[in-house]
Amino acid sequence: MIVTQLTDMGKGRYKVYIDERPVFALYRGELNRLGIREGEAVTEETLCEIREEILPLRAKKRAMNLLQKREYTAAGLREKLRDGDYPEACIEEALAYVESYGYVDDLRYARDFIVYNLDRKSRMRIEQDLMRKGIDKDTICNLFEELEGEGTKQDEAAMIQSLLKKKKYDATTADRQEKQRMYAFLYRKGFHAGAISKALLLDIT
Repeated sequence: MIVTQLTDMGKGRYKVYIDERPVFALYRGELNRLGIREGEAVTEETLCEIREEILPLRAKKRAMNLLQKREYTAAGLREKLRDGDYPEACIEEALAYVESYGYVDDLRYARDFIVYNLDRKSRMRIEQDLMRKGIDKDTICNLFEELEGEGTKQDEAAMIQSLLKKKKYDATTADRQEKQRMYAFLYRKGFHAGAISKALLLDIT
């Protein structure tokens, strides 16, 4: 196995290509210590050390550092580690590590996200945001049901009225064109058509 290329990634990191394939990223100090040089052979023993010791440990540390700054879903953290060019096996090991300590908990994340945004965003927008973060639709729906069962319910009509007030909108004096423009604005926010039409005193369904 030959190191065919070392590509500078910045901040002292290099992407290592072996037999023309990108395999992992290492720091300059690690390359020197391990004797990895472009155009030279690399032993299986060295590759094992990299894959089983160096990269898994660094992936865990990277995951912990990311979680110190903010909370992530498993999918979000996985994507951040992929951005760091860690092999999939190292990424999964790092995720298993942080999950074992409860540092990553998708259910907790989704529940906290819903509660925080309940009076800020429409349910549809919350669902879309969470699904983009890797939370599945069934989990989101179950959490909404649980919260409603606990007495925490979203008041979509009140949210719409609050937005209309900020826009200084008066449904009793607005012409049809203005109502349709406001309808489009609220629809993009993720509110249901019926609730919007009722608030705008407009039947366009």
